[in-house]
Amino acid sequence: MSVRANVKALVVHTLLGAAVIYALYPVLWVVTIAFSRDGLGTDGFVFPWPRDPSFMNFAIATGISTGKGALFLRQFVNSLAVASATALMSVAVAAPAAYALARLPFVGKRTGLRALMLTQMFPTVASAVPLYFLLSQLHLLDRRAGLVIAYSASALPFAIFQLKAAFEAIPVELEEAAMVDGATRFGALVRVVLPAARPALAVTALFAFMSAWNEFVLAATLMSREEAFTLPVVLQRFVGEHAAAWGPFAAGSLLVSIPVMAVFYIAQKQLLSGLTAGSVKG
Repeated sequence: MSVRANVKALVVHTLLGAAVIYALYPVLWVVTIAFSRDGLGTDGFVFPWPRDPSFMNFAIATGISTGKGALFLRQFVNSLAVASATALMSVAVAAPAAYALARLPFVGKRTGLRALMLTQMFPTVASAVPLYFLLSQLHLLDRRAGLVIAYSASALPFAIFQLKAAFEAIPVELEEAAMVDGATRFGALVRVVLPAARPALAVTALFAFMSAWNEFVLAATLMSREEAFTLPVVLQRFVGEHAAAWGPFAAGSLLVSIPVMAVFYIAQKQLLSGLTAGSVKG
């Protein structure tokens, strides 16, 4: 390699290293605070490193220190069940809707797309009160099913647009060939289109999972019993109006992030290809 190429590589790697440090620095402070017994980290020091390392904050965050470990486990299961069900329902409803918008001509198609886009203009908090009254009439307050319905409704517009773009990128000739061989339109969708759109389905499910896993406003509004809380609501209780328990809050934040990191690691190959699905038509 020439000197110019070596210098260019050095500059690129230096910039990448600086970007990594910039991104990880706040995370290192969260880890430091979580493992510091006093929950303050290393005051006055630039380099984050736990002072008097301890797992006490994790014991407080999970309720083990107060004998409420079973309650935290139930709240963890609540979050996992709600987020997983939201991802499955969002994909199950969005896939046929997106396929119809991508492939079939019908009356009101353009109006429907505009209406879906219009729903993205309003924040989640704007629907909190109507959803509360609606779920109250359905007797679904303080129940996982109520949260799943609310989260799925919020995730559907994005899921439909994501899958619509992915379906449009799949050549129509593949479906036509399947139907010539005797498959129905539904059979072509199940046997040809959905397998080809697997990366996009994975990305859509992951985003629905993450939005449900991290959501706080609706969970705090629709759930009033501790047994029904999800993890974001549990974490918020460590931050009060006049004081904050930053140590347990940081420890709980690390625990909450583990499932999402695991899902990202498992689905990373599908994500890399799914994020570009629909960008180029074949």
